[in-house]
Amino acid sequence: MNINYPYITEYIQSSTPEKLGLLKELEQYAHQHHVPISQPETLRFIEVICNIAKPKRILEIGTAIGYSAIALATAIDNVQCTMYNNGGNSQSEFQITTIEKSETMANIARENIEKANLQNRITVITGDANEILPTLADETFDLIFVDAAKGQYIQFLPHCIRTLQKGGILISDNILFEGMVATDELWKKRKCTIIRNLREYIKEIMDNNQLDTSILPLGDGVALSYKKL
Repeated sequence: MNINYPYITEYIQSSTPEKLGLLKELEQYAHQHHVPISQPETLRFIEVICNIAKPKRILEIGTAIGYSAIALATAIDNVQCTMYNNGGNSQSEFQITTIEKSETMANIARENIEKANLQNRITVITGDANEILPTLADETFDLIFVDAAKGQYIQFLPHCIRTLQKGGILISDNILFEGMVATDELWKKRKCTIIRNLREYIKEIMDNNQLDTSILPLGDGVALSYKKL
């Protein structure tokens, strides 16, 4: 669900370049099987951030069918191909690690990643992020994309800050959760724990002295955080 006025959302989405090939197929699959994926304008925003930052190591929390991981890999690959053609670094340097709790979803993601011929770029780890993140003690990332269980963002945060390189970027999707985070008037009782946890998460990323954070009313709400040098 978008949080903007419908005419704004429709205009932005109509102005966003349409995905082609496998990514288009994955959008159709997600729609048919009710699998949540990043909204077009949100994904485009993240792709542009990748074009600017040119991350070499990405961590994604919440793989689903592999749609966003494949899209980000494609965006980075295009940038680094251009760099390589201009005498820059080889496109082979970037790696994406993505965590998915559902074994079924993780297997579907691996199949899609192989279809995209990105199995050497994207590694899918199956399991609960709360259990896997502590094991990444020696890992560091240039960009972290959080798009998993919204009520658990606050639990992921210490590990995200710890593993994020100085100068790195943390992107948190669905941060306003259908607008319910911003106003009690939209609250649904069954969602109250998620809303409280997201409000706590926002407070933490806004107040944390290691981060500079901006919240954008894009898609379902996106938080963009920069880890200070």
